[in-house]
Amino acid sequence: MCPSLRLAGGRFDVAERPSRDCPFDPETGHRYTAAGVPVCVHPERVGLPAAPYATDGLPLPWETPPPVEAGEVPAWVRAALEAAPPEFCDDVIRQATDILLASDPTTDITGVLRAALA
Repeated sequence: MCPSLRLAGGRFDVAERPSRDCPFDPETGHRYTAAGVPVCVHPERVGLPAAPYATDGLPLPWETPPPVEAGEVPAWVRAALEAAPPEFCDDVIRQATDILLASDPTTDITGVLRAALA
């Protein structure tokens, strides 16, 4: 059973695949790190890139601070929106829009976002 079914993002780690680093516990039906942190081993199913979110206290992709440079916005938007739950997408797009317009008020926001998500 995946920890994402009972825990919010950030409260478990995500691994690329099952491994000895996160053995299966038949009593609970979950995988855990040696420190007892629950681990999901199907990043494509939970929509999160593999990372030690709970172990290292890492921000989730949509919580990562946006870049300052407009040229870095497309990559950040793509990573954030691919993982973000629907309720966070508006905020990601708003932040990207603010950065792009601050850099160049004539920026075609729709064009930049389309290119980022293509």
